[in-house]
Amino acid sequence: MDILQVSHVSKAYSGHKALDDVSLDIPEGTVYGLLGPNGAGKTTLIRIINHITAPDSGEVLFDGHPLTADDVAHIGYLPEERGLYKKMRVGEQALFFARLKGMSRREAVVRLREWFDRFGISDWWDRRVEELSKGMAQKVQFIVTVLHRPKLLIFDEPFSGFDPINARLLKNEIMALRDEGATVIFSTHNMSSVEELCDNITLINNSRNILTGNVEELRRRYFADRYDIDFTGDAGQLATALTAVADDIVVREPDPRGRMRVSLHVAPGANLRDVIDIANRSVIISAVQESLASMNDIFIRTVQSDSACQKQVL
Repeated sequence: MDILQVSHVSKAYSGHKALDDVSLDIPEGTVYGLLGPNGAGKTTLIRIINHITAPDSGEVLFDGHPLTADDVAHIGYLPEERGLYKKMRVGEQALFFARLKGMSRREAVVRLREWFDRFGISDWWDRRVEELSKGMAQKVQFIVTVLHRPKLLIFDEPFSGFDPINARLLKNEIMALRDEGATVIFSTHNMSSVEELCDNITLINNSRNILTGNVEELRRRYFADRYDIDFTGDAGQLATALTAVADDIVVREPDPRGRMRVSLHVAPGANLRDVIDIANRSVIISAVQESLASMNDIFIRTVQSDSACQKQVL
């Protein structure tokens, strides 16, 4: 079941079209990547989902019905622009946001104490917000975003300002929330995090949805018939032999054990069995594996292609 359905949504501001007939369906219980260059329209779409603004045309369904202001109670939103009241104490601030989400003080204190312990910031409960580092303030904001256990969570660049250890902590918590039944919309420019966390993605460019799909399927599609072969032997002899059945052949530097890798694309009319047969006559093969495109490659290639097409149209 889809928890969120965006159908033909458009939005313009003072002659600028922020969204142009955008549609996407977000399955329940998944992590969904919302990607795109700066100014592509992602923030406008997130604001519409949060009922902060309304579309000029199109429809948004939440949990099977038209999105209303009441549905915001079931959405947790961590915006890219962080904002805490600097003079308030940390615990007082967190309680304030929890009460805004409809939680009782008693329930909020219990849950907040659990989260503060989990994130290692319990000692900061009575400190002022202005004393927090950027990373610690971000932890507080993450906590108040998820505290009321919303059905839908929207994180906009959640890892900015985090060191690798705390970024890993946050990623683990996001995956745990998904496993507990929450749906996550994840907006970021960090493509390695997309590969690590996201089940599906939509890529928006120039206000339009230009790519939607499952992450693994997209990575296979963009590098179809590409493989890596690990081997020992004469790299030059192998590369020459492979030209009969492959193209775009790249020999990598040997690893510390002296094993080498060649990356290639199977030529039209040939197949992987042909490649392996020829390679076996030239070198000793230790591994053959499918080569997947990185999300960074897909992002750059798709956006550049779309932008070039738009220039031709203009």
